[in-house]
Amino acid sequence: MAGSIDPRMPVLIGGGEFTDRSNAELGLTPHGFLAKIAKQAVEDTGAADKVTAALDGIAVVEFTVDSPDVRSAMGGRYTNPPRTIAKSLGLESVPTEIYAATGGNSPQMLVNDMAERIAQGDVNVALLAGCEVLGTMVNRLKSGLSLDDWADDPGGAPEIVGTNRPGHSDHEKLYGIDLPVNIYPLFENSIRGHMGHTVDQHMDHLGNFFAPFTDVAAQNPNSWFPIARTPSELTTITDDNRWIGFPYPKFLNSIIRVNMGAALVMCSSGAADDMGIPEDRRVYLHGCCDAYDIWNVSERVNYHSSPAIRTMTERAFDMADWSVDDLDFMDLYSCFPSAVEIGCMELGIPFDDPRGLTITGGLPYFGGPGSAYVMHSIVQMAAKLRANPGKKGLVTANGWFVTKHACGLYATEPKEGPWAREAQASFQPGIDNDPAKPVLEENPEGDATIETYTIVHGRKGPERGIVIGRLPNGHRFLANTPNDAITLNDLQQREGLGRPGTVTQIDGLNIFTPGN
Repeated sequence: MAGSIDPRMPVLIGGGEFTDRSNAELGLTPHGFLAKIAKQAVEDTGAADKVTAALDGIAVVEFTVDSPDVRSAMGGRYTNPPRTIAKSLGLESVPTEIYAATGGNSPQMLVNDMAERIAQGDVNVALLAGCEVLGTMVNRLKSGLSLDDWADDPGGAPEIVGTNRPGHSDHEKLYGIDLPVNIYPLFENSIRGHMGHTVDQHMDHLGNFFAPFTDVAAQNPNSWFPIARTPSELTTITDDNRWIGFPYPKFLNSIIRVNMGAALVMCSSGAADDMGIPEDRRVYLHGCCDAYDIWNVSERVNYHSSPAIRTMTERAFDMADWSVDDLDFMDLYSCFPSAVEIGCMELGIPFDDPRGLTITGGLPYFGGPGSAYVMHSIVQMAAKLRANPGKKGLVTANGWFVTKHACGLYATEPKEGPWAREAQASFQPGIDNDPAKPVLEENPEGDATIETYTIVHGRKGPERGIVIGRLPNGHRFLANTPNDAITLNDLQQREGLGRPGTVTQIDGLNIFTPGN
């Protein structure tokens, strides 16, 4: 079969992953982690020496410990992680060195990008990697230990792929609409209204929806929390499961303080032949796509849909000549329940689809290693397909706040015909310029209603109400509520969606006071 397909056809030939529970303070450094998972992925090909010698591309997902907020604590940034990996493999460098922008979409985006480079003949053999060691980093800083040995400068400057445009506007940040734990609950309450649920009905739904994820995580040897939980355990408020952002208790939130990483090897079909890679190690990318939703959350048409997911998956299925019904395995991006629910609704997949919605266990239970989670999804999807030849799988990825998206369709059978994907520029303007996008008023006054909302909690109780609302003319506004306990508790105990009230400016902030 190897000789009957396009020799430029991109194919995955190896993968590796690792969860480091060794020591809370003295675990692997980021560059130590990259070296370990890169070696695993190369060895998984069955032709480690040949693959290493042939590598001409390395791509790494930007990790959180290299973000501007923590570089000073580390004593310097990672200047070229792809070259750091190359040196760990005994190579001085490779011709193509890529550092991907922050975002949960980045691993699949890198696979899509590298597949195109392989198909066009720009790269032959590539290694992709991503990791996080935030668990170790936080524990070291708390203990007063230095991070001086965490910086690495191997020389050179990598190509940056993707966009690091901030995921929020300055106006959104004023009201707390700049953090995942605040924003995804806004989506969830909108979904609740879309589904016609009461608060109690929706809490039952959330427990039933995510309990199967914990079952998968409990069976996954690489899970950070391999614990099966019942629906009521996920939604009952306890000391261990306190409110974070209504309607999400802690157990429904992604967990980023983990030490996890994954890597994979891609190449052209011709290169796989030359290196003697067996057919049973090969997994092909049949379809893929990248898309962005309207960038700023405050400008979205609504908070229970994603035109980008809909458009992206339609393009990917067209490229593969598959349908949703053809899928055997799925891993839908799962930082919070709302991300999965929106993905299901756009794909037309039932919330209780018997095929399952995750193969890892999801970010709250398997673990959420920053922007690198989907590298685990892809490595595990490849392994699952290798074990089930002829089956088909979907991986979706999400960056920022249902903002940046990528997807991939995988199978052990090679794709027929040439490999070519549609350029994002051909459809992105249609998403960006949706005529239904509302007008945002930054200085609203007068009567108003709640479109969606959340109550942000600290360890001692509710601290802040965030409202996205509408004015009588249909324009949208952002606001906080009065932060007294009566107002905040009332918005959790009684329905807030559609509730009327008034909005005015107090000390430079929009304050929405709900009516009865």
